[in-house]
Amino acid sequence: MTKGQAAIREIVGATTDRTGNLSPLPAIFPDQSAPVVRQASDGRELAMMRWGMPSPAFALKGRKIDPGVTNVRNLGSAHWRRWLGPEHRCLVPFTSFTEYRVEADRSRTPVWFARGEARPLAFFAGIWTEWTSVRKVKEGEVTAELYGFLTTEANETVGAIHPKAMPVILTEPEEWETWLTAPFDAAKHLQRPLPDEALEIVAEGERQDPGPSA
Repeated sequence: MTKGQAAIREIVGATTDRTGNLSPLPAIFPDQSAPVVRQASDGRELAMMRWGMPSPAFALKGRKIDPGVTNVRNLGSAHWRRWLGPEHRCLVPFTSFTEYRVEADRSRTPVWFARGEARPLAFFAGIWTEWTSVRKVKEGEVTAELYGFLTTEANETVGAIHPKAMPVILTEPEEWETWLTAPFDAAKHLQRPLPDEALEIVAEGERQDPGPSA
């Protein structure tokens, strides 16, 4: 996510910014903090949350920690349904994302996708919650705001590299408004792949992101 917080606030009309002095984020990994946009009582706000929603109970059997679930696909699951209301939906800003291409020798090459070479801002459709759990043994029990984002079937562009799935990407203000505020029956249609031509491969191999901009 290489755009500055001012750019995020401007494009979505966020009136509150709780991220502090947001540093450039050329790489975001699971369980790290990143900015998300959510609807608050007094308007849209930008806040920092940890990437990884609470895991379903069956996934935690025999485990002492819950590192979290980064991507959510099955919205019919009772585990996820509790967080599908507008009060738990969010937008996750990004400028590019990566999937790995498996090579003939079984090595993996990162392939970066964006909406164009300039890597304009777009958003994953996300959900969030406040949760108390042990995410790392050395950290102990913590209460944190957590997020994950939706996935769907891959379009042709992403599917050539990662056939199983792609993130749910929202590119238009009407989609952002619907995801943040509408009843789920009116928002669930947004869980669909982008058209093939809406994404392109902008890099392969070692990441070379541009610097942050306002």
